Amino acid sequence: MKAKKHAATTVEPKSLLLVAIGGACGAVARYAISEWIPSEFPWGTLLVNILGSFLLGVLVSAGIANEHVTPEMLLLIGTGALGAFTTMSTFSLDLIQLVDAGERMPAVSYMLANFILCPLSAFIGWRYIPILLG
Repeated sequence: MKAKKHAATTVEPKSLLLVAIGGACGAVARYAISEWIPSEFPWGTLLVNILGSFLLGVLVSAGIANEHVTPEMLLLIGTGALGAFTTMSTFSLDLIQLVDAGERMPAVSYMLANFILCPLSAFIGWRYIPILLG
């Protein structure tokens, strides 16, 4: 069975710039939060992943329900800022470091917290915040 070939798409420079600007802001915010919450346990990474998931849920829900959220705003905030703010790579490294240090229960707790709380917070942002805001 042959794989389907997708037509090549051209990425506009404006789109790249929006993602880059948003990404720079999100990365700086993530760094600031991780420095603000120093700990042996990666609370900063967990916080940004939960908060970023929630905010992305709100943004996408607002984009679906509201014509005031433009594709450019989704690129700047969703793909750029929140994409750089949340971090699977840091989560993965933190998890490996906890396991390597023999901190098995904190490692399992951290993994489960990310895998349960992040999707749950995105769902709450997606479904319930628009209801609360009317």
